[in-house]
Amino acid sequence: MLTGQANFHENAVTDFVSAPLTPARIEWQNSTPASPFYGDSYYMAGMGVEESSTVFLQASRLKQRFASLPPNGLFVIGETGFGTGLNALLAAQCFVEHAPPAARLHFVSAELHPLRLADLKRAHQQWPQLEKHSLPLLEQWPGAAPGFHRLRLNHQVELTLMLGDANVLWPAGPNGVDAWFLDGFAPARNPGMWTESLLGALYRKSSAGATAATFSAAGVVRRGLEKAGFEVERHPGFGGKRHRVTARKPGQWQPQRYQVGRATVAGAGLAGCTTARALAERGWQVDVLDPNPGLDSPLPLAAVLYATASHHLNAQNRFYLGALVHALRWLERHGFPGNLSHGRMSGLVQHPFNTRMAEKIARAATAGTWPPELLRAEDSGRAVMPQNGCLNVHAWRRRLLDHPRINLRLDAVRHFSHSDPVQVKTSGGSNLQADRLVLCTAGATDRFPGLDWLGLRSARGQVTLCRATQASRKVEMTHCHSGYFTPAINGIHCVGATFDRQRGTAIVVPEDDRHNLLALKRELPQLWQALGGENIEIAGQFAGLRCQSRDSLPIAGPLPDPRHNPHSVSNRIWLNIAHGSRGLTHTPLCADLIADRICGLPAPADEHVAAALAPERFIKRYRRRNPDWRP
Repeated sequence: MLTGQANFHENAVTDFVSAPLTPARIEWQNSTPASPFYGDSYYMAGMGVEESSTVFLQASRLKQRFASLPPNGLFVIGETGFGTGLNALLAAQCFVEHAPPAARLHFVSAELHPLRLADLKRAHQQWPQLEKHSLPLLEQWPGAAPGFHRLRLNHQVELTLMLGDANVLWPAGPNGVDAWFLDGFAPARNPGMWTESLLGALYRKSSAGATAATFSAAGVVRRGLEKAGFEVERHPGFGGKRHRVTARKPGQWQPQRYQVGRATVAGAGLAGCTTARALAERGWQVDVLDPNPGLDSPLPLAAVLYATASHHLNAQNRFYLGALVHALRWLERHGFPGNLSHGRMSGLVQHPFNTRMAEKIARAATAGTWPPELLRAEDSGRAVMPQNGCLNVHAWRRRLLDHPRINLRLDAVRHFSHSDPVQVKTSGGSNLQADRLVLCTAGATDRFPGLDWLGLRSARGQVTLCRATQASRKVEMTHCHSGYFTPAINGIHCVGATFDRQRGTAIVVPEDDRHNLLALKRELPQLWQALGGENIEIAGQFAGLRCQSRDSLPIAGPLPDPRHNPHSVSNRIWLNIAHGSRGLTHTPLCADLIADRICGLPAPADEHVAAALAPERFIKRYRRRNPDWRP
């Protein structure tokens, strides 16, 4: 493939490594799910909806608080145990019924033992009245993949599932929670969900006047909440239980608002198109500037949806896994690919081209950090990613830009100010104003004044476009080796790609075609033969420059000002660049991360992942090694 407001580094807790997840083992007691491991049921038998409505929704006065939100209001609910998702479904229903149409609900929940999809479906069958919220949840269920997962239940309600230990994930989760649902298993059976350290983290993540509600009134719960700083009240319990508890953080609760405005996005590549779409879907008017977007190329360019699997889920590898799952959800939501001219998401085969890669794939699959829904290692050493595949990049970008709030202009950003609003001068002589400017300009970014410290690198690559044969048309899966081979799109296979740091321009080089085809012949001779062998017909080429950062991670976040105040970041100029050869996979998550932070919404990734992508990481590394450094 070729192609905000908060400082996430400051006051951050130590990064963590996500552990493999064990899906919940369910024992069904008639229609009620129970956990034999914890010796407790997920809700009161036959009264799940009533219990949840009373203990959580009514106790938190959600109906009244939702109704009091302004048109661009934001309400954030935090939960310590997702379970079957009943609380989330009821909150979504209540929000749609009572909140203003343009208000948004973010429901953020942790879960250490996610239910298997079959058990989740069985539980949801008990609540047909919640079906319109349940179906999107079931369709987007991520399985046992550790980390953050953003699911959209409807145009007003988004769910962020944090799969893993709540004690680890909530300290790295979003701030500004308005209401807490403390819904782990009973403290006597699952004390890890009721620790003083976790309750203290929840207090720190709370807005002033935030509420907390739980079915439990155990002394450890009351004392933990009080020690954290909450004001605690005891109430009559539900369904024969003696008592339950509510709590409140001191201060006056005020409805939050998310921001909307006008944005300029520089660049109509994958980063620019996903960023524009993410902002438009949040209500922003977006001007996309690109002098030559290349959306109507006669030959399809296929990009591969792929991520490097690892058993060690530090921040970098959590990003790779989370970005892949996030990209799959974007495609599902947009109904793409809609036909074979858009691409094929019929699976991907990874052929390890050395022993180290084979071992890495096997460890990721056997460790359980990558669930079998995403990765299956085979005895031959190769791996199958059943949900992956390839897409027609031009068609995907056209789909992303097809939104009434997006305006594509055949122009380029020549100069911009750091003022509020941002003043943008274009190469065509236009003067634009924007509340936010997002630079999605890849390797050209460091040519803007004051951005040379980014130290971007470029690697030229060339893809060979080959005419399909009767035999090659039967290939439905994407194959990756030291290069890659995509199924036919509009009668064309993409075989790629070279990696060349010596040439700094995107020129077509004939010997690169020979390199690509020789690699295919050497590593996947059956595909080479199906394509025509010595008689392969080359229909064209695509050459481009991959933009990479110095640590090979994307750069996605607000632009710091190293010359004046290197410890501050601007909330007006943003970067979404350096996706290298993984732009198709990485850009949806980076786009949502940027758009959410611009709007003041909860982020779709933990704060350590956000910090690993933040532009200021390079300045901080310079400062640690060279305290007197000045750009």
